[in-house]
Amino acid sequence: MTKDLTGGNPLRVIALFTLPLVLGNLFQQFYSLADTIIVGRFVGVSALAAVGATGSVNYLILGFCIGICNGFAIPIAQHFGARDYSAMRRSIANAGWLCVGWGAVLTVLTVGLTRPIMQLMQTPADIIDDACIYIGWIFAGIPFVFLYNMVSAIMRALGDSKTPLYFLVLTSALNVGLDLYFILVFKMGVLGAAVATDLSQAISGVLSFAYMLRRFEMLKMQPGETKVDKAVCLRLSSMGLPMGLQCSITAIGSVIMQSAVNMLGSTAVAAVTAAGKTQNLLTVPLESIGTAMATYAGQNLGASRLGRVRRGVLSANGMVVAYSLVAVVLLHYFDIYIIALFLDTSSELTIVTMAREYMFWNSLFFIPLGMLIVWRYSIQGLGYSSLAMLAGVAEMVARTVVALALVPLLGYFGAELSNPAAWVAACVMLYPAYRWTMRQLENRMYARRLAALHKLGLEEKA
Repeated sequence: MTKDLTGGNPLRVIALFTLPLVLGNLFQQFYSLADTIIVGRFVGVSALAAVGATGSVNYLILGFCIGICNGFAIPIAQHFGARDYSAMRRSIANAGWLCVGWGAVLTVLTVGLTRPIMQLMQTPADIIDDACIYIGWIFAGIPFVFLYNMVSAIMRALGDSKTPLYFLVLTSALNVGLDLYFILVFKMGVLGAAVATDLSQAISGVLSFAYMLRRFEMLKMQPGETKVDKAVCLRLSSMGLPMGLQCSITAIGSVIMQSAVNMLGSTAVAAVTAAGKTQNLLTVPLESIGTAMATYAGQNLGASRLGRVRRGVLSANGMVVAYSLVAVVLLHYFDIYIIALFLDTSSELTIVTMAREYMFWNSLFFIPLGMLIVWRYSIQGLGYSSLAMLAGVAEMVARTVVALALVPLLGYFGAELSNPAAWVAACVMLYPAYRWTMRQLENRMYARRLAALHKLGLEEKA
C-alpha cells in the first residue's frame, strides 16, 4: 500500500509514518541483538566480547550496504512524488542491477580479508578466533543484506512503512529460533549465531521480494524499463554511494575507537558491547524519525513543496527533543534491566558498572544526536547526499581524536566521550548544510518559475 506524504499536517504525517519504522527498527535491533544476548547468556563473556569486538567493522561494511540501498530509494521517492511512474520503475530496475554487482564484490573482498581486518583492529588474542569466525560468516551473507534492504527501501519510498515491519518480525523470530537451535542443540557457539543470522536474512529477503512483486501493481515493468541505463545508474550512484560512504566514514571512526577500547582489555570490550547494544535500542525512535524524513523530503521535493519540508523538519526536531528527554529518564531507572539481557548482572558487577557509566554520558547528548539525524536524512532526501556525507567525516575526525588523545590519557572515561564528541561535531557541520541546501533549492525553483512566466509572456505577445 502506497502513501502520499505531500499533504496533511506535517507532524501527524511524519509521526504516523514513523511509528511502523520504530517498531520495525526495534525488531531490527532485536534481530541483531539476538546473537549478542544468546551468545552472552549461553556461551559466555568471552564469546560476548568476541561478537562485540566485531561491532564496528560490522557496521562499517553492512552500514555501507544499507546506506547504498537507502540512497537508491531517494530518486524512487522523488519520482513517486512527481507521479512519474515509468522513471520510478527504471530506477528500481537499475538499483537492482547495482545491488547485484556491489553484493558480489563486497562479499568476496570482506570474506577474504576478515582476519587481517580483525588483526588491524588489535582484537585481543583470547577472542580473535571467535571474532573472525563470527564476522566472516556475517560477511558471507552480504548479498541477502542487499536483497532485503533494497526491497524495504523501495517500499518505504512508496510510502509503505508497515510491510517492512512485518518481514522484520518474521526475520527476528527466525533469528532467535535458529540461534537457540544452533547454539543449544548443536553447540555451534558464535558460528551458530552467525549462520542463524544469514539464514533468517536470506529467507526474509526472498519472501519480501516475492511479496513486493505481487502487491504493488505499479511496479510491473514495461518493455525496456529493466534495461541497464547508464544515466539512471549514475544518478542512483550519486545518491547511494555518498550515503553508503557516510555510514562507512562514520564507522571508520568507530573502528578506530573500537581498537582503542580493545587495548583496554576484554572486560572493557564486553562493557562497551553491552552499553552500545542498550543504547542502540533507546535511539531506535531517533533513527526512525530520520528515515521517515528522507522519504518525506524526497516526496515533497518531487511535488515542489519546499515550505512543507521546512515545517516537517521543525516538527521532526520537536519529536526528537520530546523523546530524548523521556529516554534519559527511562535509562536512569531501567538501564540495569536492559543490561541483564546480555549479562548475568549479579556476577559481572565490574562490567555492569562500566556499562551503566558509558550509557549515562551518552544519554546526555541524545538531543544533538536526534537533530543531526533529522538534518542528515532531510538533506539526503533533498538529493544532496554528498553534502550529508561531510557530517560523517566530522564524526570520524572527532572519534579519531578522542581515540588517539583521550583514551590513552583518560582510559575508559575517554572512550565514554567518543560518541558525544562525534555527535556535536556532526551538528556543527549539518545545520549550516541544511540551511544552505534549502536556499539552493528555493533559488532553483524561483528561477524556474521566472523562466516559465517569461516564456508565457513571450507566447502571449506572439
